[in-house]
Amino acid sequence: MTAAIAGLAPGPETVAALGDFIDHHPRLAVLTGAGISTASGIPDYRDATGEWKRSPPMQHQQFMASHAARQRYWARALVGFRALGEAHPNPAHHALGRLEALGRVAGVITQNVDGLHQRAGSRRVVDLHGRADRVRCMACGARRMRHDLHAELEALNPRWMTTGADAAPDGDADLEADFADFRVPACTRCGDGIWKPDVVFFGDSVPRPVVERAFALLEASDALLVVGSSLMVYSGFRFARAAAREGKPIACLNLGRTRADDLYALKVAAPVEASLAALLAHCEAATLSRPPA
Repeated sequence: MTAAIAGLAPGPETVAALGDFIDHHPRLAVLTGAGISTASGIPDYRDATGEWKRSPPMQHQQFMASHAARQRYWARALVGFRALGEAHPNPAHHALGRLEALGRVAGVITQNVDGLHQRAGSRRVVDLHGRADRVRCMACGARRMRHDLHAELEALNPRWMTTGADAAPDGDADLEADFADFRVPACTRCGDGIWKPDVVFFGDSVPRPVVERAFALLEASDALLVVGSSLMVYSGFRFARAAAREGKPIACLNLGRTRADDLYALKVAAPVEASLAALLAHCEAATLSRPPA
């Protein structure tokens, strides 16, 4: 039975419920989604009901099979990636980093590709869907930093640098135009390989070693805390399902419906920044009140 608590900010009842959850399960595995990064200026994909806010993102097979699709992708990225590249960790990221330092978070499994958990001090992070700040050649496996590729794209396509559009999730932009003249360079190492962000696109699979690291983190934890994710994508939902199967309690901090709503011991429908701040304050107070060893 899920205890659901809703509000614009966590009140005493919410703080007490969160505190009780972590007191009974002192080593949390944390699973995060796009909702933890919206306060950093990075848009998310879904609305409060779990439905798409915009057209679904690029599919892996489409990107690999179509030069026109790659032109569209990289032209939009040249505009939209600025929001992701300039984003900074927000209080929710910092709270999780501090909770890990206190020994209350065993690690973070994130569906995000923005790298903000690491920048906020989290040390054990499983980037389930990869990292958007790197690119990989799909032919020879060469890797380079994304800002380096973007500099090459800018030099090849100077007129696109004055194009403006609203930012979309994961470095995309809400931009429609004629992309036929957009030049996309091939890999200079092998000569004709396709550069692709080092992330898992829709329609692709999370590499098995990454999945195994995530399950190992869950196994080493007492409970699972879901933060800012609708879990509509199976790659994240599987960990909630596994936790439930293993009898590990699950708490969720998320505004709106999720795919695992019937699995939670506790759900808090309040902004994740304030909820995590309350959880951190509880743990810090408990640490200060603990008698010296």
